[in-house]
Amino acid sequence: MSSPANCRFSESHEWFRTEGDTVTIGITPHAAAELTDVTYVEMRPAGTTIEVGDAVGEVESVKTTSDVYSAIAGEIVEVNDKAVAEPALLNSDPLGDGWLVRIRTTDAGPLEGLMDSASYDEKYGQ
Repeated sequence: MSSPANCRFSESHEWFRTEGDTVTIGITPHAAAELTDVTYVEMRPAGTTIEVGDAVGEVESVKTTSDVYSAIAGEIVEVNDKAVAEPALLNSDPLGDGWLVRIRTTDAGPLEGLMDSASYDEKYGQ
C-alpha cells in the first residue's frame, strides 16, 4: 500500500495532513505494524498549546508505549475520541478513522522539511 501523496511523514512515523490552517496527525501503517496490537491511546486535550517536537500523546501496544510527536506548533483543536475509545482503529485504519489529533497552526512550514510519500515509502518499504 502506498502512502497518501497529500501527507508528510516524520522519521518517528507520524503522518501530517494539512487542510487550511489545521493539520491532522496520526501514526503511519508502518508504525502500527511495528507496534502490533494497539491497546491504549491517550492524547493531550483540546486547548493544549504545542511546540515543534512536543508529544501530543502516547500510544500503547502489547509490545511498547510510544510518544506521538508534532512537527508543528499550534493548538490542539480536536482529539479523535473514537480512536481513544477504540485503539484498534490505529491498526485497522491508521490513515483514516485512526487519526489522533488536529492542530491549528499559523505556520505549517516545518512540514516541508519532512518526507513526502515517495521518500517515506522508499525508506520504509510501504
